[in-house]
This record gives sequence, structure tokens and C-alpha cells, in this order.
Amino acid sequence: MTGMLQKSFVLSILLLFSFVCSYAQRAVVAGIVRDDKGKPLDQAVVADEVTGIGTYTNAKGYYMLEVSPDKNITIIFGFAGHELQRKRILLAAGETRTIDVVLKENTNELKEFTKTGDRKRTEAGNVYLDISKVDVMPSTIGGVEGLIKLAVGSHDELTSQYSVRGGSYDENLVYVNDFEIYRPFLVRSGQQEGLSFINTDLVANVNFSVGGFQAKYGDKMSSVLDVTYKRPTQFAGSVSMSLLGASLHLEGASKNQKLTYLIGARQKSNQYLLQSQPTKGVYNPSFSDIQALVDYRINSKWEVEAIGNYARNRFTFVPETMTSSFGVLNQAYQLDVYYNGSEFDQFDSRFAGISATYHPSNSRLKLKFLASGFQTNEFETYDITGQYNFGELQTDMSKANFGQIKSYLGSGAIEDFARNYLTVNVGDVGFRGSYDAKKNFIQFGVNGTVTSINDNLHQWELRDSAAFTQPYNPNLLQMAYFLNSGASFNYTRLSGFLQDNLHFDSSGRFTSSVGVRFNYSQLNGELLISPRVQMSYKPEWEKDIIFNFSTGLYEQPPFYREMRDQEGNVNMQLKAQKSYQVVLGSDYNFKMYGRPFKLKAEVYYKDLWDLDPYIYNNVQVTYTGKNDAIGYVYGGELRLYGDLVKDATSFISIGLMRGMQKITDSAGIPGYANYFPLPSDQRFMLGMYFEDYLPRNKNFKVHINMIYATGLPVGPPEGHLYQDILRLPDYKRVDIGFSALLLDASRKEHPAHSFFNNLKSVWASLEVFNLLSIQNTLSYTWIQDDTSQKIFAVPNRLTSRLLNLKLLFNF
Repeated sequence: MTGMLQKSFVLSILLLFSFVCSYAQRAVVAGIVRDDKGKPLDQAVVADEVTGIGTYTNAKGYYMLEVSPDKNITIIFGFAGHELQRKRILLAAGETRTIDVVLKENTNELKEFTKTGDRKRTEAGNVYLDISKVDVMPSTIGGVEGLIKLAVGSHDELTSQYSVRGGSYDENLVYVNDFEIYRPFLVRSGQQEGLSFINTDLVANVNFSVGGFQAKYGDKMSSVLDVTYKRPTQFAGSVSMSLLGASLHLEGASKNQKLTYLIGARQKSNQYLLQSQPTKGVYNPSFSDIQALVDYRINSKWEVEAIGNYARNRFTFVPETMTSSFGVLNQAYQLDVYYNGSEFDQFDSRFAGISATYHPSNSRLKLKFLASGFQTNEFETYDITGQYNFGELQTDMSKANFGQIKSYLGSGAIEDFARNYLTVNVGDVGFRGSYDAKKNFIQFGVNGTVTSINDNLHQWELRDSAAFTQPYNPNLLQMAYFLNSGASFNYTRLSGFLQDNLHFDSSGRFTSSVGVRFNYSQLNGELLISPRVQMSYKPEWEKDIIFNFSTGLYEQPPFYREMRDQEGNVNMQLKAQKSYQVVLGSDYNFKMYGRPFKLKAEVYYKDLWDLDPYIYNNVQVTYTGKNDAIGYVYGGELRLYGDLVKDATSFISIGLMRGMQKITDSAGIPGYANYFPLPSDQRFMLGMYFEDYLPRNKNFKVHINMIYATGLPVGPPEGHLYQDILRLPDYKRVDIGFSALLLDASRKEHPAHSFFNNLKSVWASLEVFNLLSIQNTLSYTWIQDDTSQKIFAVPNRLTSRLLNLKLLFNF
């Protein structure tokens, strides 16, 4: 506790120091940005081309930007779908100059502007995600999460959940237009998982940080995904269809541009994908959602925005058989399972949010008031009996029964039963604000959150063999596990932040963000203070290199999942998990083969305490419900972005990591006295996306995803956490996609039929998932030998090679 207070004190002193620093006098450039029709452009970017420091225009197209005096500076003016403009200026100290700009429409300029804008100046921990690749990248999950998993690593192609720098799936924040987003809680496997909240058809911008993020972001320990939806200026839409689902989106604006809207509907079915798994049966997954965002400008000062989402997820499964063979060349085994029973799961969620933004004309003050509500109704029901035969295979090729079971080692049945029901309601109100104080850009906010939980858990497993039940007890019939509990409670949390974004010199080469968060939970009475600092320095070197540094306290108050232990008991006095993080990195922008590249390198360290130890059960995270562990994580990452082929952006991501933990309340168990791996201890990962096209026709492209990740720790379910010293096999996967632009309206090559006159483009794709047909292992089923009492780890495999066809219409 003393160490935490010392860290808070030092970082708070840095925060206080930043607010009282003085600065040299600067110059100002201001004006209005319009399109070629004379209409003011809202949210156009105005920035210094060298430093990347900039601002956005308001609803009237007005901007004001402070620049370094007595120095030649190039200012970039940009807006999506319009040509970039550059203005070179030289201002004296204290001078204010008016520059009005007209941007001409040009849809081909969007890609270039996105590259230069997103790659110039980034903070430590920020990862560049090229959202334009989502529609063409071959991926079983797709979306923003597909890009993230290539950047941070993955062990399961069926889930959109991801682990960042040694954190669990529950340590990742997601925001959409400043609203915090939640996901279902009872999902146990990627098979059950529905659609991600983020609809990429509606996305304009994505900011993803893998650590060391700013104080304005909430109370999680690993990452933050900050998504901004589009602000359309005219009617448009798209329709996408594939063997895995379909989507539709519409967008538009009123003639006076005061009203804008986005509507998206999606349907996903993994039935085709799941049939390639070793467990055969009748899969009937059905996931659908509808989402809408409406924005209305009441006047030049007030703007109102409303967002809503309804997700309906159903999963029905009637398993029939499963065969899993494993071992080595001269000693191989096989498990045959014959099932009886079925599973039916339901995950329905609703989200609604409304915000009102107040921004006086020509004022530096901006206030945003927010209110939102989230509800999820979930139930998980199954009653499945699997009768199995386990034996050793004949490996002698000279024998007539080669490849068949030569001796049976065990037989029996495993019965799984569950009737789990959960309802969660979350209500949130708050406000955010910013004030441009010329030399400081101050941001602040306060939130109040009320959470209601109603949970009923009834779940058990019985393992019955020919000789005994497991765990073995000669005096009684004993379950492998039995859970029967219920909980109903509600609580309130208060949180807030204060943050200052500043620069220490007139050139803007040294910038910083210093802030502090607070969080108070009425449930356990814990008050958390989290100071955070980010710094960026660009030396006056010939090479374009930026050095980044961030540090701070990152504390995660428990949500319901963390409070519930492995037996279903709820610990309402559980404290927040805590970490002190340091990130040091550099960004190097350079040209190779006459094309732009960016190399990003980072090293990081996390000191962890008050941990709530957990284990993975497929994608479900099960906790001990105690703050009885400490730990550490350290590692390094290297990412390269660039056009390996001209006008075809590719990237590669490499990561090394080690994550360890130690139980502080060992209860006299010797194994807990030492450090042992975290469940997310992914030692090495390599992710790559490569794009190419035919030399004489760029309309025909190829897209390749490659990922390699070392296996995670694993151990028998009845063992202690420190016994999870085995490793899953390394995860290896290659997906490839071929896309063709069948119609391009910009070339005025429409077919004669009038229907095609309304289309902007038509794309067709052929995707090959798991190109090399590698049998990746997700987890193990543990089977005990009847005679020797040995326990065998039988692998549960993931999907095999599969084809997918996709059509995309943009209009």
C-alpha cells in the first residue's frame, strides 16, 4: 500500500507541475474551411505538417490554431473525400492571420490523408489500425477485432475477444462516441459468441491503445478501443453477403446538414464454419442486431446525438459424435465420444444513449452531457451426456488393424448440466468538457454509474467410468463439480478525470498529457486515485523520429464476473486489481523504395498487485474472487507499416512477453510460494497482413493474414493454479482472400441496365480460411485411464480449412 501511495504522490506532483508551467508567446492562424460549393465543413482537420499538432473545425467551418512564431510552417487542411491543401506561412510572435480555405471534392484522396494523419504523431501504446482493410481482410470474425488480433496475437479464430500484454479478456475498454460498451457475460465459447457491438460499416475513426493510455479513459488495466462513428454529408449505403452472414447499412443527411443518420443491420450464422470442427452434430447459431445513430444540430451552439442497439443472439446445438486422435508416431491414442442431449443459449442485449453537446461560437469551451442504459438478459441451458471409449491406436503399419484402436484404456460417460440465468442493468450519467486555453488543452469529466445484478447459477458435471466416478471416493457418488448459487444486488460508482494536454516549447516538438482519475465504489467503499503521464519528443534530427513515454497507475474495480469465485460465491468486498505501468517507445517514419513506412518499437513493464487470479475455460474467465496475488509483466513489441507493394499497405507485428504471478495467501501450499505463469502468458507472437494486386490491373487483389503465437499455460482442472505449467501447442494460421472490383462508378463504366447507375462499386471475394489446414488446439479434455490411473490430455481442435464467398455493394 505504501508503494502505491508513493507512486501516486510522485505522479501527482508531476501533474501539479504541468499546470503551473509558463510558455513562450505564440502566433495564431484562424479562418473558415469550406467545400467547393461554399458550404462550411464541420470536423475538417487543420494541422502542422511536421509536428502533427492540430485542431478540428466547428459546425461553421471555423478553426483557430496556435503555431510557432518566426518559423516557416506548412499547415495541412483536410476532410474525408476532399483534396488536401497545404499552406506555407511565416508569422511573427503574437501575430494572428486569417486563412480561409476551399477544399475540392476528390474521393481518391481519402486513403492518402488517412495515412499521413494517423501516422505522424502517436502516443506510447497507440496501435495504428487501418479500418479500410476490414472489408477485404480474410477473417472468420472480421471487423475491428480482426485487425486487433493480428496486432496483439490470438489463439482462437471463433471469438472476437482479445488479450493485451498479459491481461485477461475482461481488461479491455471499448467506447463508441464516448459511450462505454459492455459485452455478454455468460458466453463460454466462441461458438456461442454473437456480433461485436462495433458495426464497421458505421465507423469513421478508430483509436486503439495497448497500454499507458490517458486519464480520460476509464478504469481497466490493459487496453482501450475508442471508436468514432461517421458524420455523413449525403445519402449512401452498402449491402454485404457471404456464407457467414449479411449486413446492410444506410447513411444520410438533411439538405441543411442539421440532421444526419446512420442505420446498420447485421445477421451472422456460424453454422457453415462450425461444421468444420471435430465435434459433429446439428449447429444452429443465429446472431443478429440493428443499430442506429441520429445527430441533430439545434443551432450553432447545441447539438444532440442519440444511439441505440438491439442484439438478439441464439445458439442451439445437438451434438452427435466426436473423434480426437493425438500422440506421436509410435504411440498414439484416440477418443471416440457419442453424445445424447442438446444445448440452447440466449444472449439478448439492449443499449441506448443520448448526448447533448454545447459549443458556443468562437468559444474555447466545449461541454458534452451524456446518459446511457445497458441491459442484458442471458440464459445458458444444456443437458448433454457423452459416452466415450478411449484407447491406444495401432501404429505398426504392417498390422491389418493399423490406425485402429488396438487396446481400450477406458470407457465411461461425462454428463454436463446447466441452468444459468443472468440479468444485468447498467445506467450511466455524466458530462465531459474541454477548454482550449491557448497553451493548454484541458479536458475533464465526471460519471455516475448504477449497476444491478440478478444471477442464478445451477451447473454440475458427473464423470462416470466403468470402475469409478471422478474424483474417486469409494464411499459416495461425487460430482466433478457442483455449483448452485444466486445473487441479487445493486451498487453505485462515481468516477472522473482531469487532464491537460500541453507542449513545453514553441516548436511543438515536446508535448505531454498529464492527468488524474478517481473512482469510488459504494459497494466496497474503495477510493482509487490514478495519476497518468504521457510524453512525446521529436528531436531536430534529419530523420523523422519521435520518442514516446508513458507511465501511471491503472486500477480496475471489479465487475460482477470478477466477484464470483469458481464455486459461484460472490465477494462484494473484492477490491480493485492494480498496476503500475511504464511504456517507452519510438516512431520512425521513413521512405523505402520511394514509399512511406513507419516503424514503431516499444518496451513495457507492469507491476501488478491485489490481483484476482483466474483461469480460462475456452473464452470464459473464471476468477477466485480474492485479492490474493501479485505479479509482473514485461515485454517488447515491434510493428512495421508500409506499402511493400505500391498503393497496397501491409503490416507486420512482433511481440515478446513474459507474465508471472504469485499467490500471497498460499495457505501453506508449497507450490504457491514461487512465481508461476499468468494464464495469458503468451511468450511470442507474430502477426502479418500482406496485400498485392495484378501488375496491370489493380482491381484484382490478394490479401493474406498470418499469425503465430506460442501456447498458453494449461493444467488439469482439479489441480492448483501453479500446476498449470503445461503449454497448449503453438497457434499457427494462414488465411488468404482474393478480391475483384467488378464495378467502379468513378470510371463511368456502368453496365447498360439502369439498376447499376445507383451503384458506386461492387466487390467480390473468395476467402480460404486456414489455408494450410493446421489443427490448432483450443483446450483439453482430461480422461483418466481405468487401470493405470494416468490422466490423458485429449485436444479439443479448432476449425479446419474452409471456403467463403462474399459480395459487397456500395451505393
